[in-house]
Amino acid sequence: MKPTVLFICQHNAGRSQLGAALLEHLAGGRFTAASAGLAPAETVNPAIAATVAELGMDITGRVPRAVTPADLEAADVVVLMKPGLALPSAPRGEVLEWSFPNPESWDADAVRPLREAVSNKIQSTLLTR
Repeated sequence: MKPTVLFICQHNAGRSQLGAALLEHLAGGRFTAASAGLAPAETVNPAIAATVAELGMDITGRVPRAVTPADLEAADVVVLMKPGLALPSAPRGEVLEWSFPNPESWDADAVRPLREAVSNKIQSTLLTR
């Protein structure tokens, strides 16, 4: 069974969506990627969607959603894209705390370096398992 990695950020519109999409892109089906947020936005950040589209993935139809205790129970690894997020319950799996800035008001040019940093972190931390 594939391990599930749950990426969490505040709004599930930027960092966590980016993390899940990049894991799907890079892992070759070795993981199940999911994302959620504490206070979900209405839509995925357009700049995040644009930079993911440059890799050949369309995430524009994804809908930000709130993290649930069931999500935290199901995940083998929980990646907090901002350290110290207050979760609704204790995760069952390993918790990784990564620190990436919130790209809420960024354009695609500003997001590209973030995309590369998240990609590098996934490759060095998750794909080496």
